[in-house]
Amino acid sequence: MRHELRSLPALTGHAPEFDPGEVPSDPYDLFADWFAHARDAGVPEPHAVTLATADADGRPSSRVLVLKDVGPDGFAFATDARSGKAADLAVNPQAALTFWWQPVVRQVRVEGVARYLGDEASAADYLARSPASRAAALGVRPGERLGSVRQMRDAMSAARERVDADPGLVLREWQAWRVEPRRLEFWQGSRDRAHVRVVYTRTAGTWSPTLTWP
Repeated sequence: MRHELRSLPALTGHAPEFDPGEVPSDPYDLFADWFAHARDAGVPEPHAVTLATADADGRPSSRVLVLKDVGPDGFAFATDARSGKAADLAVNPQAALTFWWQPVVRQVRVEGVARYLGDEASAADYLARSPASRAAALGVRPGERLGSVRQMRDAMSAARERVDADPGLVLREWQAWRVEPRRLEFWQGSRDRAHVRVVYTRTAGTWSPTLTWP
């Protein structure tokens, strides 16, 4: 594996033009621009993002999920209260997000505090999901031992019947969260390794971008 890994090419995408001296004062404007470019460039599932959390003892874990919303207050996602990430955030709200858009050689990193958005927002998020997605969430028991894949499929099928019979049914364990950033990093790779890295930090409610060594 060592030889194979070292022989594989890296940074094979096509980075667009980017002038770090012309970035907007608001990092959300730059995120919207980069996201739109990734989407228009055909990046598969540009809304997929890695969420990293840590438990009360500082043991980290990460997983890929789907971004639900983004705005001046932060980056939103949803999960089951019984999940590992929800358990981590309940005791340690520090969180990080990473977007990696390989075809355009761009990465966005977000660091901040995750906030639970409450029962009303959680219910609204759950009901905005497709019936199949609601049934999938309703039918599973995160973290519990599973006897077989067949058992899971049967549970999800039964859950779909419940969802179809009661479209307003809400999974009580469903939770909407938002990461409120204190730091955002926009990284554009280069084959010659002269990567461009702009870091936004927030002080007294004002964002400041800084060109930073990679």
